[in-house]
Amino acid sequence: MTSPLPKVSKSQSATKEHTKFHSSSASSDNLDVNLLFLVIVLLVHVGEGQNAATDVKVGIVNDVGTAYSNMTLLCINMSLSEFYSSNPETRTRLVTTLVDSQNDVVIAAAAALDLITNKEVKAILGPWTSMQAQFMIEIGQKSQIPIVSYSATTSIRSQYFFRATYDDSSQVHAVKAIIKLFGWREVVPVYVDNTFGEGIMPHLTDALQEINVRIPYRTVISPNATDDEISVELLRMMTLPTRVFVVHIIEVLASRFFAKAKEIGMMKQGYVWILTNSITDGLNLMNETELDTIQGVLGVKTYVPRSEELEAFKSRWKNRFPLSDLSVYGLWAYDATTALAMAIEEAGTSNLTFVKTDAMRNMPGFQGLGVSQYGPKLLQTLSGVRFKGLAGDFRFTNRELQPLVFEIVNVNGHGGRTIGYWQKEHGWEIPTNGKRLKIGVRTDDDFPQFVKVTTDPITNSTIFSGFCIDYFEAVIQAMPYDVSYDFFPVEDMDYETFVYQVYLGKYDAVVADATISANRSKYVEFSLPYTPSGVGLVVPVKDNVKRSSTIFLMPLTWGLCLLSLLSFFIIAIVVWVLEHRVNPDFDGPGKYQISTILWFSFSIMVFAPRERVLSFWARLVVIVWYFLVLVLTQSYTASLASLLTSQQLHPTVTNINTLLEKGQRVGHQSSSFILKRLRESGFSDANLVTYGSLEHCDELLSKEPARGGISAVFMEVPYVRVFLGQYCNKYKMVQTPFKVDGLGFVFPIGSPLVADVSRAILKVEESNKANQLESAWFKKIDESCPDPLTSPDPNPSESFRKLGIDSFWVLFVTAAIVCVTALGKCMFHFLKENPDERNLQGLWGRFLQPDRNSYINQVKTCQCSMKKQTMAFKVSTFSFNFPFFNSC
Repeated sequence: MTSPLPKVSKSQSATKEHTKFHSSSASSDNLDVNLLFLVIVLLVHVGEGQNAATDVKVGIVNDVGTAYSNMTLLCINMSLSEFYSSNPETRTRLVTTLVDSQNDVVIAAAAALDLITNKEVKAILGPWTSMQAQFMIEIGQKSQIPIVSYSATTSIRSQYFFRATYDDSSQVHAVKAIIKLFGWREVVPVYVDNTFGEGIMPHLTDALQEINVRIPYRTVISPNATDDEISVELLRMMTLPTRVFVVHIIEVLASRFFAKAKEIGMMKQGYVWILTNSITDGLNLMNETELDTIQGVLGVKTYVPRSEELEAFKSRWKNRFPLSDLSVYGLWAYDATTALAMAIEEAGTSNLTFVKTDAMRNMPGFQGLGVSQYGPKLLQTLSGVRFKGLAGDFRFTNRELQPLVFEIVNVNGHGGRTIGYWQKEHGWEIPTNGKRLKIGVRTDDDFPQFVKVTTDPITNSTIFSGFCIDYFEAVIQAMPYDVSYDFFPVEDMDYETFVYQVYLGKYDAVVADATISANRSKYVEFSLPYTPSGVGLVVPVKDNVKRSSTIFLMPLTWGLCLLSLLSFFIIAIVVWVLEHRVNPDFDGPGKYQISTILWFSFSIMVFAPRERVLSFWARLVVIVWYFLVLVLTQSYTASLASLLTSQQLHPTVTNINTLLEKGQRVGHQSSSFILKRLRESGFSDANLVTYGSLEHCDELLSKEPARGGISAVFMEVPYVRVFLGQYCNKYKMVQTPFKVDGLGFVFPIGSPLVADVSRAILKVEESNKANQLESAWFKKIDESCPDPLTSPDPNPSESFRKLGIDSFWVLFVTAAIVCVTALGKCMFHFLKENPDERNLQGLWGRFLQPDRNSYINQVKTCQCSMKKQTMAFKVSTFSFNFPFFNSC
């Protein structure tokens, strides 16, 4: 090592990209320990004692003294140590020389020149920043020395410059995807005023133009800006109509920038901040105060796939450096060092010399610089390095790493919470080329009729079944070409996240009970719906009939009851008027005649009167009345039996407005669409309850709202059929207040399968296959349950219909006509037989007297009949002493 490791002051590192200082005393002590360890390990040549290996000199240019740089230097040392310990047969050994660039572009260039001229290094790891790299690449190009940087992210093109990290421009499409997803139309970029900040702008501008997003203003922050200057820029941003900002600044500046933004009120609701990975990649290194300033912001973060090698390295890191944090830059430094060691091993040790040309001797500033004969060979081997690194698959494409996935994070108190992923290429291909589609299937036991995933106990294979699965297979069979696919179960994932996996490219399609919605269609495409649409309101039903002790009065209306009771007395009086002068059964004292009338009127009801009716008109009246009573009693008996044996079930709620007016608690499926519509309709969150399975829904509806239950549930129509098929005697769908497009199959945007699958769905619907599948999976548990989609709901307001006068008025009118006719005939003959009586009292007295002729004739007839009956008795009964026998 040619130079000591001087500490860098805070002012010197103010413009440093990705710089992070630890303010706590523990971190400061840890920094000193790390520096001391670094000095010791780097003063000793790695591989000392391995006399069989040839040393190859490699330079390191880094800003010594910052947390980030110290972390990467330790990772470099661990990479070399672990590479050679696991590959003891290698013929080369890297010997490193560290030079402190002191956070200065000129010093960094001078350090590179010194390393090449005086140390004759064959490659350089570093520098840290993009500005330093721009000064160094010319030296590397002229001397043919490969420069491998693991932290310079700005686009730099040079034949001998390798970027073992991601170009900043690679994340602009992830930023574009976020903006497109939320539908924002104007964005204000915020970037640092240097090469690092300006390098991303052309790419960001082009990306936003592709989705017609306007950039009305740009905020440029000086790397040395004071707090007052930052406040001025933020106040200017507050005056803009745009509230969406994309921030691409260095981390040291970011902490002060967002502290001021929070201070003046720009971190509250209504403002949107999107961070690039220059800030989000260091979230785990931020303290609580810094994290608090950026609560709620969105960010694009470098995605590091999990692997056994990475977890093992993290474990070793924690054991060796328990107080030091690790970031993706440390992983890239580790992988870059490994790649350089592999490339040098493959290049061998021939032509390690430098040649000084006349052109170089005459070039100002480069007089002592030679041209490496080893460089072209190392350039070739380094370009072809391939291995699985800690940060993912490592290989150079056009001398830089190519990202495939970025994380989308939301900053919270514990760092960044991953809310999604962005993938560079979906890689969609027509399925006829032999590619098998990877289809995600959500495993959910709440509604197994739609999707059911089980395991075969014998073969241990996964079995996929359900209406959605069978319908998809029927659609594939109706396709015009063969489609190969495999189902993959997905557990513990909500619908929104599950559908979003197609957008991320994790699956080629999704087959599940996924509802078509406008929000989801922003990032995926749906086939035509294959189920009915709408959201149904399902409510409990209750029996409107009260089974009280007076239930026998319910079949008849009060009007019919009173008319029937009055008719009994009227008929009895009419029969008495017609019979009392000619029939001894209706003659006698006044009290006896009154009791006879009452007895006769009620005995008719059971068709068992004791008194015989003798006159023609009285018999005609009784016959008509018998028929009316027969019809009336039979109707009453049928209605009463219906009340006693059958339920009159009617919904407790008829529409959504009733629920809102009464402030009732309601249940809903775990669907963001239904929840959003309920909130828009006026339901408060306190009155919204999420249910899972059918049993859970039934349990909530069975409880009173005061005891934690609900008054109604909202569920999509396909699920209503399943629910009411099991509980139709308890619940009923009364309304479809919201419209939705039903269930559909999910594909990536632009998939050529969408149109063909939709056409195949139409073929299946027009065939009998769809009905067969519905009958197979939606077969009613209770066969008496009507289909809620095909059986109309009776009028909820219509109660049990009682028997009224309107049902029997014809019979009552007929009886009245007969009675009036009989009375008129009787009165006519009575007046005709008594022409000498002129006053009413006399007529009434004459009317109360029996008609003797008719009376005697009737008695004789009766006696003769009784004689004939008596003589028919056996002699042993001695019945010849009956009083009427001798009279005959």
